[in-house]
Amino acid sequence: MSFVVDQEVLANAIPATVRDLCRRMHEAGFGVWCVGGAIRDVILAQLHGLRGTTYGDWDIASTATPEQVIGLFRRVIPSGIRHGTVTVLLSDQAVEVTTLRGDRGYSDGRRPDHVVFVDNISRDLARRDFTINAIAYEPIGDRLVDPFGGIDDIEARCLRAVGDPLERFSEDGLRVLRAARFAATLEVQIESKTKAAIRPSLNSYRRVSAERIRDEWAKALRAPQPSRAFRIMQDHGMLEISAPELAQTHDCPQKRHRHYDVWEHTLLTVDRVAPHSLELRLAALLHDVGKPAVRAIDPNIGDYTFHNHEILGAQIADDILRRLRFANDLREVVVALVRHHIVVYDTDWSDAAVRRWLNRLGSALVSNILELATAGVDVITKGDDTDSQLRNLAELEQRVRSVLEANQAFTLKDLAITGKLLMEELDLAPGPVVGQVLRTLLDDVLEAPALNVRERLLDRARALLKSLASTGEDPHPP
Repeated sequence: MSFVVDQEVLANAIPATVRDLCRRMHEAGFGVWCVGGAIRDVILAQLHGLRGTTYGDWDIASTATPEQVIGLFRRVIPSGIRHGTVTVLLSDQAVEVTTLRGDRGYSDGRRPDHVVFVDNISRDLARRDFTINAIAYEPIGDRLVDPFGGIDDIEARCLRAVGDPLERFSEDGLRVLRAARFAATLEVQIESKTKAAIRPSLNSYRRVSAERIRDEWAKALRAPQPSRAFRIMQDHGMLEISAPELAQTHDCPQKRHRHYDVWEHTLLTVDRVAPHSLELRLAALLHDVGKPAVRAIDPNIGDYTFHNHEILGAQIADDILRRLRFANDLREVVVALVRHHIVVYDTDWSDAAVRRWLNRLGSALVSNILELATAGVDVITKGDDTDSQLRNLAELEQRVRSVLEANQAFTLKDLAITGKLLMEELDLAPGPVVGQVLRTLLDDVLEAPALNVRERLLDRARALLKSLASTGEDPHPP
């Protein structure tokens, strides 16, 4: 390979506080190296000519024991002291410092049963997952340590396990999922022997906690093309373990997309939506998860929309997100997006119909719904129907924007009166009648926004109460 790392660039990328930590440890007589993802990312940025890049956490490997590190710095958290790790709190960040170590036995498929401290950085790097993560930089001596060819693999965009991939994957079951995630986030290809070791290592993967899988999914979904990660998960059996309902979309046919199944449509949709929104990317991933279940109920289903698949899909999406321990507020948004992802818009819709659609979804949801619907349109076999769908969605988006910019009422809180005011002005007691009147008033305003004036609404409310009284319903219960 021809690429040579500019070590001056590497040195300047290290934050000043981290460099100061390394200097203090060196002056105390300890060997100290920067290791891990930050080193890899600096080299990647340099290789691709990227400027202004920000890097993740800076991790330190050292010959100092945890007790010696605690003696050197004022604020230290014993975050993983059993495995040789403490966290030093600096003025602007927290830095993990881990004693050089060799690991023995991984009976839980995650953490070593025994840790042996060593004094050789290469032996420490040998326990890491992939060669691109097994590079160390000694800032004091300005020296790169790359015993497994990680720099060459970075240049070749190759993801290769350190040593025997079966051994590396058995040590921590999450590593097979990290391989899939790195394939997407770093846009690398998994080396053949490393890839071949994934499926034989799934027993270790089965022991990985839901929280760790959730975090890897979230990172993969922020990649430029999340499909790269999820295709690997599907092809090598990980998805069948973590989300079998999603795996079942593979080979599930649909008439609308004649050239690819529900799974391929899902991957295309995920890649098309905005990477900045985890909720939207998750919704894209799960939006058609109900289709295999609907087909299982009726194998001869002929309607390409899979009638009510969005209702069943929302329930399944909720199950998957709960199982993977996603936060409740995020889960609720994703489930709502899956539930309402089908947009059946007709250019004959009245303005009132647009407002009623907004009322049903809410302004917080509608922009994501429109983006999800647009991303899901079949643009691979582009034709007249596809063009029409995209034009209709663009038109609906413009009409929604007009409603929002005009501050037209489409929810109860947008009404010019409140329940409290209604009770005060019309001498009403709290009860269901108040809500019934407000909902009727909103229905009127959705049809005719000009009615949203305090006095006009009060007059309309008085008429409604008279109508209720004439039917024998008492609007003023004791």
